[in-house]
Amino acid sequence: MSRIALGLAYRGQGWQGWQSQPGGRTIQDSLEAALASFLGLAERPSVVCAGRTDAGVHALQQIVHLDTEVERDPFSWVRGSNRYLPADIAVQWAQPVPGDFHARNSALGRRYRYRLRESPVRPALEHGLVGWSFRPLDGAAMRAAAEVLIGRHDFSAFRSSACQSPTPVKTLNRIAISRQGLYWSFDFDGNAFLHHMVRNILGCLVAIGSGARPPGWMAEVLASRSRAAAAPTFAPDGLVFLGPYYDDRFGLPAPPEPPPLPCP
Repeated sequence: MSRIALGLAYRGQGWQGWQSQPGGRTIQDSLEAALASFLGLAERPSVVCAGRTDAGVHALQQIVHLDTEVERDPFSWVRGSNRYLPADIAVQWAQPVPGDFHARNSALGRRYRYRLRESPVRPALEHGLVGWSFRPLDGAAMRAAAEVLIGRHDFSAFRSSACQSPTPVKTLNRIAISRQGLYWSFDFDGNAFLHHMVRNILGCLVAIGSGARPPGWMAEVLASRSRAAAAPTFAPDGLVFLGPYYDDRFGLPAPPEPPPLPCP
C-alpha cells in the first residue's frame, strides 16, 4: 500500500463545494469517480483534502492524498485522472509521499485570495471569478481594520453556524490588501480557517472600506465572539483557495500564483 498526493485545480462555479453529498455534484465526488474509472476499481477510492471549499469557491492548488495498491507513474496519474474529469477540474501533478503525510493534518498553513472588482456596474466577463463592490473602497481603512485580526484569536464572530471545527481559535499570519486598476486583492494566510471565515471577514472589510463602518468596528466584532455582530457573508465568487503549504521534507510543489485579471 502506497500513499499518493495529488495537486488539484478547479473552478467552483456550478459545483456544490468540495465535500461529498448525496446529490453527487461536488468536487470530491467527481474526483473519486474519475479515480475509480482510471484505476479500474468497482468502488470509489476515498481521498482526503487539505481544505474543504464551499459552493462557488475556486482552488488553484487543492491537495489530496489517497492510499492505493495500484502502481502508476506520476504523470500517468495526471493524464489518467484528467481523462475522466470535467473541463473545470484538473489534476496538476501527482507525487508519492511518505506514509506519515496527511493532506489536512500535515499542513503548516493555508492561503486564500479574494479578488473583487470596484465599479458602478456588476462584472460580466469575470462573472463567478471576482466579487463586486459598487461603492468606492478605502484601502487604508481596510488595512487598519485587518491589522487587529493578525495573531491567535477566537474567531467565533466570523464562524458560520454549520462550522464543524472543534475550536474557533485560529491564527492569522497575514492579511494583505492591494489594488491594481479596478481590482482589489485580499490575501489571507493562516494555520487554518473556519467555515465561511474568509468571506465573513471580507464582508466586514468591505463595510469598513465603503464607509458604512469605522475601522475600529472590526475590533468590536472580534471581541464580541458573536456572528450576529459581523457583516453578512460575502459572495463566494472571488474566493480562491491558493493551497496549503507543508514542511520541505515532503518535497511537494509550491502553490503557483493565480493568473492576473484584466486591468482596465
